[in-house]
Amino acid sequence: MSFTKADPQFGDARSSDAIAHVVVPRTVDVEHFSIRRALPAIQPRMVGPFVFFDHFGPAVLNSGVGLDVRPHPHIGLATLTYLFEGEIVHRDTLANAVAVKPGEIALMTSGRGIAHSERSATDRDAPRPIHGLQMWLALPAAKEEMEPAFAQYGADRFREIAGEGSTLRVAVGSAYGSRSPVETTSDTLFVDAILKAGAVLPVDADHEERAIYTVSGEIDVQGDRFGPGKLLVLRQGDRLTIRAVSDARFVLLGGAAMDGPRHIWWNFVSSRKERIEHLKADWKAKRFSIVPGDEIEFIPLPDH
Repeated sequence: MSFTKADPQFGDARSSDAIAHVVVPRTVDVEHFSIRRALPAIQPRMVGPFVFFDHFGPAVLNSGVGLDVRPHPHIGLATLTYLFEGEIVHRDTLANAVAVKPGEIALMTSGRGIAHSERSATDRDAPRPIHGLQMWLALPAAKEEMEPAFAQYGADRFREIAGEGSTLRVAVGSAYGSRSPVETTSDTLFVDAILKAGAVLPVDADHEERAIYTVSGEIDVQGDRFGPGKLLVLRQGDRLTIRAVSDARFVLLGGAAMDGPRHIWWNFVSSRKERIEHLKADWKAKRFSIVPGDEIEFIPLPDH
């Protein structure tokens, strides 16, 4: 997606020895629902390859109303879309046109450059829910100029892991004895966890950088409680246990540390500032390919 208003706040009231930072996203109303942006934050800028993290909804789009994110460009990243409710129609300059549904993974690798749009279906006669996450994965410097690509992984390709009061889906990477089919350019972890009140989930230290984002409910991490809408960045190398104080949903995310800092301007991510300046000029001059089926509108280059 392309949002320009939500700049993250952060808190560093480190209450648990296992938690390095507590990020409190800023909530901003965009279009017809709210978004909470947890990354990038002042500290940290990234967690593994995750350089951007938005939580949108839950909300209901009324009859006649829809999500309409007009065509916009990306470079140097892979967008990772994961829905809890609703549907988003993705179109891009590679002529992909697909409906992304709950439990699926939509991974668009921008590489040297791609443009896409994200909209609700054209049939908007009835109210529809919308709730999900959109994340950006920075690409390794050696992969930043790779050919753009898009892959959609159906919900039936992910094995659910049932425990005592818990249900897990390893959506990206490897964890809890399960491996996701999603192919990424670097070591990446993304797990969707649902716990009943009182259930516990261990978190190992197999991944270099890790964080927990609380979607709903309340969890206890090593004796400290956190409600929804918090990004808990974990200390490296520590094992810990999460306990659900109430019925809760959260995601585990992280992976290998990125190979250097990244510059972010609007929808562009790169290890080189000059590359971003070049792409700004390309978008302004309309040198990107059009998005088939969505040729009329586009988001102009911001002034700031």
